Amino acid sequence: MTGQKQNLLKLFTEVDSYFSPRIVGEVNEVYIKIVKVKGQEVPWHTHDGEDEMFYVIKGRLTMEFKGRDTVQLESGEFFIVSKGLEHRVFSEKECWLMLIENKSTRHTGNVKSSITKTIDEQFY
Repeated sequence: MTGQKQNLLKLFTEVDSYFSPRIVGEVNEVYIKIVKVKGQEVPWHTHDGEDEMFYVIKGRLTMEFKGRDTVQLESGEFFIVSKGLEHRVFSEKECWLMLIENKSTRHTGNVKSSITKTIDEQFY
């Protein structure tokens, strides 16, 4: 991953399932991940010790938060979810996301669901 040229759009064409993040790079103690989202499978969850960045490459993402207004993200926009903020995301149509997360960040926080992936399951 490090020291190699990558084509982000090509990497997305190789992702064949929704809600299954793939680690495509790392910078210090941070993973760079890509994921396709379609539907409402992501459960409400928090990351108590880590912030999390969502960057929309393609499509539209809805981000819901407990106690805050819903945010709509379009292609080219990003949002940083503060640690401890309960959230979930969904998209009616296919949405391509880049996630930037600490290596310690669990996929769906402390919530286990049918889509939850371990770090080992996220390596490309």
